Amino acid sequence: MNILAIESSCDDTCAAVLADENRVLSSIVSSQVALHGLYGGIVPELASRRHCENIRWVVEQALTDAEITLDDIEAVCVTRGPGLVGSLLVGVAYAKSLAYARKIPLVGVNHVEGHLLSPMLTNPELDFPFVGLVVSGGHTSLYLARGWHDYELLGRTIDDAAGEAFDKVARMLDLGFPGGPVIEKRARAGNPEAIKLPRAWLAKDSLDFSFSGLKTAVRTALEKQSKSGVKDLADPENSNKLADSKKDSVSESFISDLAASFQEAVTAVLLRKTLNAAARFQVKNVAFAGGVSCNGYLRQRMRSEAEAQGLNFFLAPPQFCTDNAAMIALVGKRRLAAGLSDDLTLNPSSRLPL
Repeated sequence: MNILAIESSCDDTCAAVLADENRVLSSIVSSQVALHGLYGGIVPELASRRHCENIRWVVEQALTDAEITLDDIEAVCVTRGPGLVGSLLVGVAYAKSLAYARKIPLVGVNHVEGHLLSPMLTNPELDFPFVGLVVSGGHTSLYLARGWHDYELLGRTIDDAAGEAFDKVARMLDLGFPGGPVIEKRARAGNPEAIKLPRAWLAKDSLDFSFSGLKTAVRTALEKQSKSGVKDLADPENSNKLADSKKDSVSESFISDLAASFQEAVTAVLLRKTLNAAARFQVKNVAFAGGVSCNGYLRQRMRSEAEAQGLNFFLAPPQFCTDNAAMIALVGKRRLAAGLSDDLTLNPSSRLPL
């Protein structure tokens, strides 16, 4: 069975073809990083317009790479939420038109469920139950996955998602966008123990996350280091570029140390809460997914600590960690197998719960 999937929840236009035994025949991602990098973050209106421009050729390229045509597609799956509603509308409308024209089933898929189960694309041995950590620019959530479509939310961010914090801190440090890759690169030259930054553990036994205080601590460290002071770097209008006086007073080594210390603070919280959840619910499998799971430092720390505690640790390759349509096809295929599909009244939902 060949399934075509479309993902357009944020700024990446994605299409993929999944065959039997979860074989990914193609996975195409058209990134908008260069466009939104000019603004230091995602501009929703620009993202939806670019999706309109890209979606047709992205789908056609996915079919070409899979060496099939629409005649070989037996169902079309699409992300219906959560995400930016304008971006979601483009993907849902295109998928509905294909399903209607080809008279094939239409399946709406939850974006977060796609991320949560994405390690299964390349780790067939991953089985339920497992604790799954989903970390991206829009989500930092911890789940107990008991079975297909059977998930319990154990904890989530009460303010900034981890990926969002990476983006904001990168902007403070004038490192560029997106924040995750540039901070990881800069942190390699820094000392993760050089600057003391807080860890938000919250209430006792809490599995929720908070990164706004850490972000504020980074700004405070910059202000203290700068002889002339720093404007409110949480304000995008003031934080696109560092002032010249600040560049003169804050050394490159300090920026590297601050990047490394920030990265370590995020890692410590994500790691401890995930391992605590595994111990609390007595599961042996731990999965890590979402765009932030591409971070090499975080991947290595999570794997080594999990395996040291006798846990089985599962990751998707980087191309299936960031937004992609293969993970949407994986979930859509299971929904079809369970007899679940949608009609042409399917609408996107920006806050679709899992």
